[in-house]
Amino acid sequence: MATLKNTYTPLERNMYLLGMLGQNMLYNIIGTGLTYYYQSVIFIPAVASGVIFAIAKVWDAINDPMMGSIIDKTRSKWGKCKPYLLFCPAVICLISCLCFANGIYRPENSSAQNAGIIIWAAIGYILWGMSYTVGDIPLWGVTSLMTEDENDRSKLLSLARIAAGIGGGVVMLTITSVSTSVGTKLSADFGEERGIQYGFIIVSVVLTIIGSALFQLTGIFVKEKVPQSSETHTFAENFKVMWSNKPYRRILISSVLRAPIQLLTLVAMTLVSYYYGDFYGNYMLYLIILGGAIFGAQFISMAVTPIFIKKFEKKSIYNVTTIIGAVSFALIFVVYKLAPTKLMEPFWIAVCFLIFAAAGAGMGALNVLQSVMIADAVDYEEYTNGIRPDGIFFSGQSFSTKLGSGISSLIQSAVFFIVGFSDKNVQAVNAVLAAGGSFKQDYPEYASAMFFLCAIPPAIGLILSVIPMRNYELSNKRHAEILDALIERRGKNNNS
Repeated sequence: MATLKNTYTPLERNMYLLGMLGQNMLYNIIGTGLTYYYQSVIFIPAVASGVIFAIAKVWDAINDPMMGSIIDKTRSKWGKCKPYLLFCPAVICLISCLCFANGIYRPENSSAQNAGIIIWAAIGYILWGMSYTVGDIPLWGVTSLMTEDENDRSKLLSLARIAAGIGGGVVMLTITSVSTSVGTKLSADFGEERGIQYGFIIVSVVLTIIGSALFQLTGIFVKEKVPQSSETHTFAENFKVMWSNKPYRRILISSVLRAPIQLLTLVAMTLVSYYYGDFYGNYMLYLIILGGAIFGAQFISMAVTPIFIKKFEKKSIYNVTTIIGAVSFALIFVVYKLAPTKLMEPFWIAVCFLIFAAAGAGMGALNVLQSVMIADAVDYEEYTNGIRPDGIFFSGQSFSTKLGSGISSLIQSAVFFIVGFSDKNVQAVNAVLAAGGSFKQDYPEYASAMFFLCAIPPAIGLILSVIPMRNYELSNKRHAEILDALIERRGKNNNS
């Protein structure tokens, strides 16, 4: 007789996905939008912004396991993840808005004024990272508590990655283009720099409110279905659990090694707006084509990955798609070197479309597989030691993402500092472009640096990330046996 498996309802699934979409809007407003805002709108020096992002992300990386431990110790009438999902979105919304309420860094400002701008940026971003962590870990952790069915969980995580991609895509398509358009209209009343800044603030606040409202739906509607073990561990013990779980350890190391892939989030909007739009120009067509390639392929890949998981070993899919992604990212820089000023021509647009689609497909599969394999490792831990460390294990996913972002921030700031794309030089570039100059023709060293950052470090990181996964222990067959044993064990415990 088949064992009855608790799982989510269609309403719970849909509200979870809307919440995931909104939460990733918030992440990209800050992760993509704030980087661009600091660099090209209020002109904070590249080294200063790089250090701010790096320090904040390293602290977040430390903070994530701490938050995961707190979640795993939480016992409430709603469960252990839902309380945080109920109360966190409003706090993230407020802090996100305050991050943009900063002054413009100018050489003519006093030292104290410019120092205040940098300090505001640092405090705001660190507080945002801490508040985001409180919502991010339970948002992913709750997926392993919403269902006991492996197929349902794989489908949910696949859909969650698609929803997250849509949320990020909405922000990437709107935050710079719409804010620049709004800012240009405001420039007549406030001046060019202030107009662009106010336009960015308006668009960012509107997107933040929408994202927070969607995120709130998860806390309201989602229910936890998997019963919790009574045993909990201390913070130090949780680190031992994380490291002693071999499948999880390999996933975590692999995720950290591919850290430079986060450069795409940090540099992409700057690259597109300057190379294809000369900062003030219309680059929406190219953003739609190239963004459509990477996001479209990502969505397709995320949608079909659960089907491939049923037919092939997760380890094999993981390693193959990682290598596909590495080759695709490397080709981005090769293509730029072949045609440094011609990538807006139809032939090169078609070539870039195919390369971006291949890179997006690799990223999409990796995103789904990482979440599914972490959930598998949680099952493995419950089967082996009788505890479900959902919070602490999914904090590792957040940990690797934020550590990667911190490392990427340092790489970006170092490269931009070396080529001189920073504070007053960015202001000078904007002035030349406003007068009709061409970024591609006049600033090839800056364009080359941006293409390099989006291509070579991510390719190297992806290749390295395959190494720990070669001997991944948890086969599909073994995990299915573990899950069946767990369901039978829970049934006996409930009946006793």
